[in-house]
Amino acid sequence: MIDIKVPAVGESITEVTLVKWLKNNGEYVDRDEVIAELESEKATFEVNAEKAGALKTVGKEGDTLKIGDVVAQIDDSAAKPEKKTAEKAVADNKTPDATKKEAAPEITVRHPVVQEPAGHAPADLKATPVAAAIITDKKVDRSSITASGANGKIVKHDVLEALSNPGRLPGKPLFGRETRREKMSNLRKTVSRRLVEAKNTTAMLTTFNEVDMSQVMALRTKYKEKFKEKHGVNLGFMSFFTKAVCFALQEWPSVNAYIDGDELLYHEYCDISIAVSAPKGLVVPVIRNAESLSMAEIEKKVVELAGKARDNKLTMEEMQGGTFTITNGGVFGSMMSTPIINIPQSAILGMHKIEERAVVLQGQIVARPMMYLAVSYDHRIIDGRESVSFLVRVKELLENPELLLFGRDPVKTLLEL
Repeated sequence: MIDIKVPAVGESITEVTLVKWLKNNGEYVDRDEVIAELESEKATFEVNAEKAGALKTVGKEGDTLKIGDVVAQIDDSAAKPEKKTAEKAVADNKTPDATKKEAAPEITVRHPVVQEPAGHAPADLKATPVAAAIITDKKVDRSSITASGANGKIVKHDVLEALSNPGRLPGKPLFGRETRREKMSNLRKTVSRRLVEAKNTTAMLTTFNEVDMSQVMALRTKYKEKFKEKHGVNLGFMSFFTKAVCFALQEWPSVNAYIDGDELLYHEYCDISIAVSAPKGLVVPVIRNAESLSMAEIEKKVVELAGKARDNKLTMEEMQGGTFTITNGGVFGSMMSTPIINIPQSAILGMHKIEERAVVLQGQIVARPMMYLAVSYDHRIIDGRESVSFLVRVKELLENPELLLFGRDPVKTLLEL
């Protein structure tokens, strides 16, 4: 019998949570096959079978386990069950007559498309005639109706109930006062602790500005097809923001620095953390040496890290470090917010929703796609002049994307101005 123990996943991590069994108790597993999913305070990771054999589960889903605890056992003396091959299974199921007959040709039946007359209920609506008539007449949203009839059929009472209680979620009782408790995951505990620590241990302040996204959006519209054809990835906003941030960080190095005891630790490189909303909570994977990457390389890295976050496949190394963070609340519709610093970093940039607004340009009121930007920073290391100048530089680079080529106006460079 082989013991499968909880592996060490980091110096400061002492316990993990057993999230899910991927194999059942008693099931035969092959060597290196994934048997369970564990979650530490920083990431989700998988446990593999060290040998082939019959699995005996020890822990239960939701259990908190210490590093080194036995999570499962494998009986390596168990015989591997025989599996019928597909050809043998087909042969076993064939009758003598069936083996002699050729397969009948497949026939595709094309049904005529019938256009529903206006005012009629949809053909797939499972409702009584009276209920269907009321739904059509009153234009009731079917998602707001809770069916109580046999086999999920909507009856007249269900429609009248939905009409008499507009805006109520289907299936929710009136004046209900139910509560629900759920155990906080290790990842959520860590997010909570770090956010409170950031608020309590830094002199955090936020400065705002707004950027006209016209030029960036025009470039994306003009080149997005060629970009995808050439590089196999979409041209998004993140590459523009990452490039702009990298130039600005190198011009204002204190925004890219840490406080380490009584010393300031300056970074000559830009490891950009990107905040990603994963199924189990907020994670912040890192794009290493973003200042050295091309636009396409940045976009590919963003897609890779976001995909791993979605599938809970991020490693500890991919989430450690980072010298500056970018978070995009705009994808959820946020107009403005004050992001919290990702300690031990000293600053974080918040992107927001692009909204067409009236602005004054050369004395004329015109509509422009505008975005609010926010930089939260640690005032112990970054002064107001530096934070505001950093954000103004990011704004300048985004409103003039040609500057992202090497950070300066080509004409001024040519004239050595």
